[in-house]
Amino acid sequence: MPFCKRIFAASLLLICLGYGLHILFPPSQPLRFDQQVYIWQRIWTAEHNEALKRSHPLFSTLRILGMQFHPQEGIRHFAVNTSLIQQDGRPVWLVARLDGQLTQLNNQQIIQHIQQTQREWQKAGITLAGVEIDYDAPTAKLPDYLILLSALHQTLPTNIKLSVTALPTWLESPHLARLLRIADTSVLQVHNVLSPEKGLFDASLAQRWVKQYARQTTHPFFIALPAYGSALTSDNRVESEAPLYVAGEMRELSVSPQTLADFIQYLKQQPPRGLQGLVWFRLPLAGDRRAWSLTTLEAVIRHKPLTPRWSLIITQHADEQLFDLAIKNSGKIDAPLPKQVILPNADCPFVDGASHYQVQPHSSSPHFVRISARQLRAGESSPLGWARCNQRLQGEFNVIP
Repeated sequence: MPFCKRIFAASLLLICLGYGLHILFPPSQPLRFDQQVYIWQRIWTAEHNEALKRSHPLFSTLRILGMQFHPQEGIRHFAVNTSLIQQDGRPVWLVARLDGQLTQLNNQQIIQHIQQTQREWQKAGITLAGVEIDYDAPTAKLPDYLILLSALHQTLPTNIKLSVTALPTWLESPHLARLLRIADTSVLQVHNVLSPEKGLFDASLAQRWVKQYARQTTHPFFIALPAYGSALTSDNRVESEAPLYVAGEMRELSVSPQTLADFIQYLKQQPPRGLQGLVWFRLPLAGDRRAWSLTTLEAVIRHKPLTPRWSLIITQHADEQLFDLAIKNSGKIDAPLPKQVILPNADCPFVDGASHYQVQPHSSSPHFVRISARQLRAGESSPLGWARCNQRLQGEFNVIP
């Protein structure tokens, strides 16, 4: 066979072989997690309408706090806008919150209240997928919790599943495996489980917990991730739903979007057996200043760039040598305030910080150092300080994240 023909035949054979391998072993598709969201606000407002509309492309399912059992506050049913949820049309999980301070569980009472709300929501036309029990049970209380779950499961119709919110503190309990067998599915909470001083989320610990949990459960499970910030008050109370920041009275606790994006990438590279998806806490409302904006949450879910962009706002006083300074988040995602802001060529003999910043002493140029953290939403600004300068500020600045 002439040389050229042999080359052509070999090439044709390789093409056919490659096509055959493509058919037999198609390229693996990127792992896609089901994305769901908690709606945890006790009071429903007009903001929920817009938030639900905007969240529709992101979340397949809504998990809605419907009631709470508390040792001091008693039983509270929250006035969920069932008409709005019915119009939304997505599957819904009814979440019942049992406070961890409950000394004992009144199983009959709890089940009756869940059934009552279940009937009300279904009568309103809501597609109820399941009931989730969120109970921060001390490990010693798990045997009692098992009895409640078993009794509740027997009362649920076959088309309504039972889920539990599981805590990493239960991982060493001999009762966990049985608890997870009773529930049809579960949500492992990996945020806000340590002491407040240790922060909201630790990625390395979360990785370890997920691995351990996957070995314990035989049913599908989800992971609950934080999309919010909280604060530690002066008397060590944790506040995660306050609308305003009070400088000097609270220490902000937050987790960066990039940290969560990296954690999700880790899960996709090493997917735990049985992991079905992620449940985000919580649905962002325009007035919920501690929650991430929906734009930021979408950027994390869609793997969009998360690099912040900062601007320096300079306001000149009538006294032309006096300037007020502020830092603005000019990007499209929320971001923590920069640790340091430096005006390298500014000739300013008198400078002072404001709000979350103080001035680095003995610096040759204005050098602002962050003294307290705050998550700044896209488009928001925060005071930096003031400066008295020998010449007009030109706006040149550097940030250290």
